[in-house]
Amino acid sequence: MVQIESARARSMNDTRSLILDVALEVLGRNPDAGMGDIASAAGVVRRTVYGHFPTRADLVRTLARRAVDEIVAVLTEINASNGEVEAVWVDFVAHLWPLAHRYRVLLALRRGEHGAEIHALLRPVDEILADLVRRGQDIGAFGRHLPAGLLGQMAYAAVFAIADEGRSDQTLDARAATITSLLLLGVPEPRARALVD
Repeated sequence: MVQIESARARSMNDTRSLILDVALEVLGRNPDAGMGDIASAAGVVRRTVYGHFPTRADLVRTLARRAVDEIVAVLTEINASNGEVEAVWVDFVAHLWPLAHRYRVLLALRRGEHGAEIHALLRPVDEILADLVRRGQDIGAFGRHLPAGLLGQMAYAAVFAIADEGRSDQTLDARAATITSLLLLGVPEPRARALVD
């Protein structure tokens, strides 16, 4: 009996993970896609999707939490390296790039009806980035043209924007995202290119 319950729980977790993965793809193509679209793409009935996520907002919230958990894990690991802030940023973008491709839909969703909630969920990411940018500003590595929090958000958002645009323009890659984000941070272009190279 315990084995049957364990197998059933594993199957439910697999279905939930499948729905989330498919939702990222479907919403990545069309941020306004409905639960029926996601169910169809996942090969399940709508009732199955609603069994795991009672509302579209629950699904979006779960996707955002998953993204935040992964991004915070990357940031915490990179930030703990105590390297030069510019090098830490370059490492961050290198590790963020695959996540930016997977979670690029958050850019569109962040501007939509769930924007306030997604902003709130992303607060830990914003705080860690603000701290990193502030450290860079304190030593003159990053510009002071904007407050640290806003500057970090803009440089980080640029990575996601480039990942989103990179679907159709293959020249927009991690290198382009890293250089662009460093430029936004106020790093001179020759230094930004040298850091990436």
